Amino acid sequence: MRRFRLLPLFLIAAFFLCGGFATLALGAETPEATTEEHHLPLKPTVLTYGIGGHPPTDPQRPETARIGYLAVTNSMLVSWIVAVGILICARVATRKIRPVPSGLQNFWEWLVESLHNFLESMIGRDLVKRTFWFFATIFIFILFVNWFGLIPGVGTIGFGHQANGAFHLDRPLPRGGNADLNMTSAMAIMFFVCWTVWAIQANGVGGFLVHIFGPKGESKGLMKIAMVGIFFAVGLLEVVSILFRPISLSFRLFGNVYAGETILESMSNMVPSLSWLLPIPFYFMELLVGLVQAMVFMLLTAVFTLLIAKHEPGHEAHH
Repeated sequence: MRRFRLLPLFLIAAFFLCGGFATLALGAETPEATTEEHHLPLKPTVLTYGIGGHPPTDPQRPETARIGYLAVTNSMLVSWIVAVGILICARVATRKIRPVPSGLQNFWEWLVESLHNFLESMIGRDLVKRTFWFFATIFIFILFVNWFGLIPGVGTIGFGHQANGAFHLDRPLPRGGNADLNMTSAMAIMFFVCWTVWAIQANGVGGFLVHIFGPKGESKGLMKIAMVGIFFAVGLLEVVSILFRPISLSFRLFGNVYAGETILESMSNMVPSLSWLLPIPFYFMELLVGLVQAMVFMLLTAVFTLLIAKHEPGHEAHH
């Protein structure tokens, strides 16, 4: 019950850190950047508004939306909407905890308890106590951001131009949060920082280095010297693998979500008279993909954490 009450606090920290890192990770398109190709842009678009009576679509007088030095993009807008929605639901559900849950409290308790039991069976009781807040947050956030991006209007409402008797969208106002590589990279970087902290907590600085570069197994004499050199070289490869984990995590999630949105857009434009019908089967597929990708991101981060926190090859992670 205690972890259920504290989860919204962790959600606040993680969600808005992701939003703050997003514009710093890989950049965004400026308001002046337009394209003649009619497809979903790879980069998010910085939100603009008009000044002095000029409309926001006027390229001569745009004003970018900023919070301090951070430019607010359309993908950040969606991520913040989802984050605030989750936080409000979590606070409402936990405002008056009842012994016999019902309604919203019942849903959140089922979700949190199911995630906790699943992770505990996989990585062990001790490790889940220290890391559950992150894994539960990342799963819930990715899942609902993915599903929110499927709402009609997300990615299809915004500013554009008329050409050949049709309207072409140039700058969507809302954009799927995880269809932006900035957001997925921010979450992967957050995991890398947490993973480093958990690795040092579990092993110490010296134990962390031994875990990566130290020789495994029993050997003596010249064989031991040879094994030290071999495992040092293996450790260098392991370092490269560790450094590439945030890249693979971010591109895997981004690629699947962006590909799904592209398919939905293509189905909508393939036969204009059937634009209301053709995407429907793919919407159901994307609902499943959104769940699977949230689960994959959580499982991979949990397994990476278990591998570094497991002290002995034959040691059980839970007792």
